[in-house]
Amino acid sequence: MIDAYSRDAMGDGKPLDPDVEMRLIPGLRKHPTTLIFLAFDRDQPVGAAVCFIGFATFAAKPLINIHDFVVLPESRGKGVGRRLLEAVEVKARKLGCCKLTLEVMDENHQAIRMYQAAGFKRYTLQEEAGSAIFMSKPLQ
Repeated sequence: MIDAYSRDAMGDGKPLDPDVEMRLIPGLRKHPTTLIFLAFDRDQPVGAAVCFIGFATFAAKPLINIHDFVVLPESRGKGVGRRLLEAVEVKARKLGCCKLTLEVMDENHQAIRMYQAAGFKRYTLQEEAGSAIFMSKPLQ
C-alpha cells in the first residue's frame, strides 16, 4: 500500500526504493507508537492509514497523527477513505486522544474535501497568528 502511495502523483511519484521497501515493515513494527489501519475489498487491500501516537502539550493528552493515508485509485470515491478516517477516530477516542492530525498536499483537492467533510480544518491557535504550515528538513 505504501508503494502505491509513493507511486501516486500526490506521493513521491515513483516506486519505493528497494532498500526502503525491505526495511519498512520491520521498522514500523519496532516503532513503539505505530498504528496501522487497513481497508479491504473482500481479500484485497484497497486503503491504509499509517499513524503514530504523539502528545499534545497544550492539552497534556495523546494525539494520533495520520502520517500516510492512501486509497488505491480504483477504490476512490467509494467511501473507503471516510471509513478509514472513522476507524482512526474510534481508536483515538478509545485512547483518550484530544485530536487527530495529518498533512495533505495543497493541490490534493479531493482529499482536502474528504478531510474537511470529516471535520478536519487548518490548525490555528489564535486567528491573528495564522494557521500552521507543515515544514520539513531532510537529513540525508
